[in-house]
Amino acid sequence: MPSPTPPTADRRPHVREHHGDRFEDPYFWMKDLQDPALLAHLEAENAYAEARTEHLGALRRTLFEEIRGRVKETDLSVPVASGPWWYFSRTVEGRQYASQVRAPLTDPAVRPDPEADTVPGEQVVVDGNVEAGDHEFFSMGALTVSHDHRVVAFSVDTAGDERFDLTVRVVATGEVLDTALTGIGYGAELSRDGSFVFYTRVDDAWRPFQLWRHRVGGDAADDVLVHQEDDERFWMGVSSSRDERWLVLGLGSKTTSEVHLLDADDPEGEWRVVAPRRDGVEYDVEPAGDRLLVVHNTDTPDADLAWAPLDATSHEQWVPMLRSAEGERFVAVDAFDTATVLSLRSGGLTALRVLPRDPEQESGHGPAWDVAVDQPVHSIGLGDNPEPDQRAIQVVLESWTTPRSVLDVDLTTGERTLLKQQPVLGGFDPAHYAETREWAPAPDGTLVPVSVVHRVGVEPDGTNPGIVTAYGSYEISSDPYFSVARLSLLDRGVVFAVAHVRGGGEMGRRWYDDGKLLAKPNTFTDTLAAVDHLVATGWVAPDRMGLEGGSAGGLLVGAVLNLGPERFRVAHAAVPFVDALTTILQPDLPLTVGEWEEWGNPLADPQTYATMKAYAPYENVRAADYPAVLATSSLHDTRVYVTEPAKWVTRLREVVTSDPETRPVLLRTEMSAGHGGRSGRYAAWEQIAWEWAFVLDQLGATELLDG
Repeated sequence: MPSPTPPTADRRPHVREHHGDRFEDPYFWMKDLQDPALLAHLEAENAYAEARTEHLGALRRTLFEEIRGRVKETDLSVPVASGPWWYFSRTVEGRQYASQVRAPLTDPAVRPDPEADTVPGEQVVVDGNVEAGDHEFFSMGALTVSHDHRVVAFSVDTAGDERFDLTVRVVATGEVLDTALTGIGYGAELSRDGSFVFYTRVDDAWRPFQLWRHRVGGDAADDVLVHQEDDERFWMGVSSSRDERWLVLGLGSKTTSEVHLLDADDPEGEWRVVAPRRDGVEYDVEPAGDRLLVVHNTDTPDADLAWAPLDATSHEQWVPMLRSAEGERFVAVDAFDTATVLSLRSGGLTALRVLPRDPEQESGHGPAWDVAVDQPVHSIGLGDNPEPDQRAIQVVLESWTTPRSVLDVDLTTGERTLLKQQPVLGGFDPAHYAETREWAPAPDGTLVPVSVVHRVGVEPDGTNPGIVTAYGSYEISSDPYFSVARLSLLDRGVVFAVAHVRGGGEMGRRWYDDGKLLAKPNTFTDTLAAVDHLVATGWVAPDRMGLEGGSAGGLLVGAVLNLGPERFRVAHAAVPFVDALTTILQPDLPLTVGEWEEWGNPLADPQTYATMKAYAPYENVRAADYPAVLATSSLHDTRVYVTEPAKWVTRLREVVTSDPETRPVLLRTEMSAGHGGRSGRYAAWEQIAWEWAFVLDQLGATELLDG
């Protein structure tokens, strides 16, 4: 039987001209997401992808059942004390979404058993399964409980376009108090008395740019505009302080920030700017009882910690408290009655530093100490800690091979108590897996950290299949995390590697700066350096190498394939930003203006234009043998339009010289999902199984290892 024929897209003349460069783009028309021709083309691509992978149906089912078989489907999170209640989430076998629940707190020293099937007096706060109803997609954008714990406000998205409808209701009775707010942005906060809710709205570019005040139970037409951000580089978000005394409005571009505070007891009062924005200065504020704590980069690129009076209105009132040391990057600060906890990066990994409060000291704190970690390669961060008077804090710790563990850490003694470790069924034994960190030399001599994860017994003998994944943008770090789904790769002998390339934040602010703007090409050459290192050291066979990345990591996939297509057997680009230059040249599109601080402004700067044109994946596909390619997207993705992978896949099929029978180029679009893919845990597992079946088949790694 002959193989199915891939879809062909209409060619419509379009020429882009900037800075003396002329680029013909016959698929520019795909930017119109309402064009029936585009929708028909996506459906045809889906049908083609299904037909070309029909033989993988059994493997997909096997992978799905492996993932499901490792998950304790009926489970609950570690209960957290807040006011007179224990709050936690519950999952139930057969249900897609978690329920947010609570139970009466009768004794703070007696936490409900996180392994129990039921908890006495349990009340449902919000059941995701009920709110999702019959919708194919469901996501929550806000969930906040009033100070008196009587009322919950939550927002939901049932399309995947990251626009939310908000509901306010009484927890105990289910009485609905308000449904007036629709199409709002992420986040919402109740005033201290629960009479008002603060929320954001988005502009035509889908940027949160307005903060509004709404009286619960009132008409949305009577809402009051609290703040409008006219600088198109800036986004906003609203939150509340841990002690619930303050509402916090955060405004930020990629390089500059500004924070406003409002007394939560005076919801109709005036917001106060903690320090007016200064170009290039980023700061974050944590109210800490009688003072403010501020993490800022005024003097140090990797940030310092300061304190300021509670009524501060200028950066000149910031008093130095702690400077970051060489190799450290201060990220955030959290205040408790007895100690301040600093989240930081050190040596390329995350860390938590405790500063006991001591008003007798000039610094305001006693000797600092770091929370102990046993694993050499790890991720550590604060868990849910809603009360300022906590004597112990919840900490989350995991690694590539160690399941997520929740611990209590005593702020005075440092003693750690394991509250719960993520249960992994199916005979999982962490001793069967190994993880190391290696260093790959980049062309300019920079050493790039590479995490290598594999099944014990898999040796660097030059025969193994492997997958390299990378991101490298926005100072986002690819830190270690445990995945039950990843075990299906490792158990088939796949070496899983993460390239911590420049443009991310693993090694501090300079690591980010050296992979953005005109230095962006470092991100791609760093990835190739990691790939070459894995081959040179024998971890991966040169003809069994896979590449994976999503969103900006999908741009990385496309750019790296153009630089060295012969190095790969298969590539998976998820919601990939592969038509980057075309998008960044259109300020009317979502995100574009705010992205100029990340990529540069090619409209105004010829050098930026030339740099982006040289690496933009869609524009640099060349006549060479490429690997098999799977691009995945979502119709309702508002961050990276489906336009981009649709154009890229069409271009690949036109230009590359590889055999389409053995190395197909596929596009699979979720027609009811957003940037994060399908919602619901079972639907997400099905999506992962579909994608990995394709990758494993191309790598020749479909069978489990013996033992």
